[in-house]
Amino acid sequence: MKDISTTSYRSSRNAAYPKKRPSPSGISKHHKTSPLGPPPVTRRTPYSAKAALLQQRQRQAQITALRRQGIFLEEEYREDIRFYMHEMERYTMSSSQSMDQQPEIRWHMRPCLVDFLVEIHFTFRLRPETLYLTLNIVDRYVSRRIVYIKHYQLVGCAALWIAAKFEDAKERVPTVQELAQICRDTYDESAFIQMEGHVLQTIQWTLGHPTAEAWLRLMCCEPSVEEERVQHVARFLMEITLFHREFIKYPPSSIAFGALTLALFLCGKPRRIFEETEECLEIVDCLDNLLAKHVNELSETLVKKYSYAFYSKAATFVVQYYLQGGRFVRQSFITLPMTPTRPSISGASTPMSATTSVSDLSDDFPLTPTSPSSFSPEPFSSSFLSEDDKENLPTTFEPVINKQRTEVPPDHFLPHDFVAFGRPALHHLNGSPRMTAVS
Repeated sequence: MKDISTTSYRSSRNAAYPKKRPSPSGISKHHKTSPLGPPPVTRRTPYSAKAALLQQRQRQAQITALRRQGIFLEEEYREDIRFYMHEMERYTMSSSQSMDQQPEIRWHMRPCLVDFLVEIHFTFRLRPETLYLTLNIVDRYVSRRIVYIKHYQLVGCAALWIAAKFEDAKERVPTVQELAQICRDTYDESAFIQMEGHVLQTIQWTLGHPTAEAWLRLMCCEPSVEEERVQHVARFLMEITLFHREFIKYPPSSIAFGALTLALFLCGKPRRIFEETEECLEIVDCLDNLLAKHVNELSETLVKKYSYAFYSKAATFVVQYYLQGGRFVRQSFITLPMTPTRPSISGASTPMSATTSVSDLSDDFPLTPTSPSSFSPEPFSSSFLSEDDKENLPTTFEPVINKQRTEVPPDHFLPHDFVAFGRPALHHLNGSPRMTAVS
């Protein structure tokens, strides 16, 4: 049997509390209105609203174009990413002093290896980061291990193989057979695998090196997107630094910014003067001197690579600029007039109280005036400055002008004619009637 009392209770409760209809957009929530009323709406003019919308669309178009190139801008984590990149580049730096101690390898052999790696990198169409990571792995390995000449090329190929696996897609990574064929069967296929493991153990499997290419992409995206020609010229200049010992001591961020600074100057674009550091300008000067003196000695492989229209013919542009005698010019800052400083004031010229401290004499605080209790015949003497003087004391001091005392002004404050001739000469030159009558 049904419990009649329960049924009647439910019916009466439903009548008192009717069911709410479900919201078509999901669970309905009751939003309480603020006692202060709705927040004020900021009204904008149609011109400002249109300008803000246009700026937002341009920013979205730039981000979309960068994403097509594989560049993703994480606005929220940008500062954290930069901080981590700076830490990693310090941790993954190589030592040129340690590389100097190699028994067989010399610095004149480095351009041959870099030229060889640039050609392989361009042949397999690998990412730009792969080349910089390859040279970083080579330098770190050579800084810690003794490498003989016969193994120098093997170390370079193993480093390129590691960097390609880390940076590039799987279908673009060269195989062991291709590497052995490129080296003309100088090394066995097992030698590449063995060297790969030895290199990774030496560098402690640390491959997260922020390359100069990664820094350049960040710098070219903010605060504004640089033109493609500027980016290509900067990449050409950065790859030149891989050939020379002078640039190994600089971090990748400074090399990227130095190359970008010189590229902006060569292309006639406004530089980021207020962001330039002394280290950046050192890199620019070193690159400028290198290109001015040895522009004909650049790597033919590198010049050929950047002479294509795909790279905006950056190599041709830079080589022609320096063959015509062009040089980098530092832009000097506009010298602003200096704020005049107050000269040191003695106690004889300005009255002070006994409680006047050093801070009162500084340029930040005005001097405290005092009321002298006694009068001296010398109005500017310091005889009336006693330690018992207090401020704001009633006094009967009355200023007296000493008319008999006349001070002769120094000569350098007088007009030139007055100093040169004196009063009689001036009367004579002016034709004074008094002087004529006396004569």
